[in-house]
This record gives sequence, structure tokens and C-alpha cells, in this order.
Amino acid sequence: MSSVTFEAQRAALADVVAIPVTPFAADGSVDTATHRALLRRLLDGGITTLTPNGNTGEFYALAPEERRLVAETTVAEAGDRAVILAGVGHDLPTAIASARHAGDLGAQMVMVHQPVHPYVSAVGWVDYHRAIAEAVPELGVVPYIRNAQLPGARLAELADHCPNVIGVKYAVPDAARFAAFARDAGLDRFVWVAGLAEPYAPSYFSAGATGFTSGLVNVAPAVSRNMLDALRACDYPAAMKVWEQIRRFEELRAEQGNANNVTVVKEALAALGLCRRDVRPPSRPLPEDERAEVAAIAAGWSI
Repeated sequence: MSSVTFEAQRAALADVVAIPVTPFAADGSVDTATHRALLRRLLDGGITTLTPNGNTGEFYALAPEERRLVAETTVAEAGDRAVILAGVGHDLPTAIASARHAGDLGAQMVMVHQPVHPYVSAVGWVDYHRAIAEAVPELGVVPYIRNAQLPGARLAELADHCPNVIGVKYAVPDAARFAAFARDAGLDRFVWVAGLAEPYAPSYFSAGATGFTSGLVNVAPAVSRNMLDALRACDYPAAMKVWEQIRRFEELRAEQGNANNVTVVKEALAALGLCRRDVRPPSRPLPEDERAEVAAIAAGWSI
């Protein structure tokens, strides 16, 4: 299979890769109507790449049938307005079944969450991703890398076996390590997505990334697009102006080892009247005294 087959998918990765939230109803179930409204807001805001079942979507807190529902809702709402990069993971049979389900729905790519098993060998990492990629040869496959120990040569080895491995969501918080990893794996062979969102996007773009993931985009699509436009123009001063604008919001998300990563995004959406603030354990809602700061930041973006 030639990589030319995946031209549209590769282009979709070199963009703002939105990780939509999964809103919950008062009874704790997935609120499908609100979910569709939030997706429409992203699409209307010019976002054309969506990742249902990403970490900002509380992937690990969703039941299997809820993950399927989230994927189905996203594909149905997006239609032909966006490319879908569906998150898959857990044990291999589950990941493969999820990838096939996403493909049957019409998703064009899958993002493979980093294996959560405590014992991950580099060879085993290749085996895990190879099994998923070989099960869905028609889909683009994007490993989500958070493991600083994984060498770039292993990614190259995976792609030698599986030409549908076309991009990488790299989320190790080390720009120098990213630069080395990308070059060891093949800088021009893959689309490199800065997997730690806007705070890391400028430094990762300077080292070869051409897209970035975003949870903030749920709140302010225009802000994320502004950063992408600046980075595409190699206008780093302009990109850093956006960086300064979002700094406090992202710092709040990152506190206590990213404890409030999703919480802060949902709090901002709640302040704007767009969805409930509810998150599932092991996340927790923001304490009352921290809610006003998030609301003020969101209001200041003139959404």
C-alpha cells in the first residue's frame, strides 16, 4: 500500500487536531445532544480534524458501549466536514475491535493510546501497534507516544511492516528529545503532531512538527487556529503572543500532574453555558474558589 493513499489523512494531521470533550447529563450518562452541539461548534469554528475518544474526551473513564457511542456520534455529526481520528486502546482484542468499528463507521484514522501496562518493552510496543495496524490496513494509524524510553528506530521498524502508520502524536515533554526521535524515526516519513497541545506547539514546530492536538479548542477554536496560522507562517513571535494569551489556562490544566486537564476545559465550557462541568473519577470538578478564574479567562477570549 502506497503512502499516497493516505494523502488526505496526512494533511488532516498537519492541522489543529481537536480532542473533543465528552459531556455528561445530570444522570451521569453521555449527553449525546450536547455532544453534537459542541462538535458543531468546533466544525463551525473551522476545525476539520476530530479525535473522539481522546484523553480530553475521558477515554479511560468511558464504558465500551460509551466509547462506541462517542465514535458514532462524532462521525454522524461531522459528515464530510472533518476527518475522524478515533482513539483506540486497552487490551489488543479491544483495541482492534474499536479500530474496526471506527473504520466501519467511516473514520479515516485511528490514534492508538499509549499502552497502559506497567511493563512495556520497545519490541512489545512494536508488536502491539503492528497488530492493530495490520487489522485495519485501510485506515491511517497514529501512535500516541508518551514513553520517553522508546527509540525512534522502533517507530521506523513499525512503519516498515505497516505503511498505514503515517503520523505520530508525540507527547513527551522534551523538545530536544522530540527533535532527536523524529530524526531517528524519519522526519519526512511521518506527520509529526505535537501531542502536548498549544503550550509545546511552538518548540515542537521548530523541530519538525506540522500539527498539534488541542483540548483548549473546545473552548476557543479561533485561538487555536490563530496559533496554527502563526506557526505555519513560521512567525514565532506571533505564535508566542497566543502562547502568552493561553498560558494561565494551560497552567491550571497542568497543575498537580495534569489532575485538572479535562476539568478546566469543562469548567470553561460550563461558564459559557455550553455543557455541564461534570467529569468522572479519577478526575474531579474544580473547587468553587477556582471556578471564577477559569470563567474570567474564557470570557476574556471574546468567544
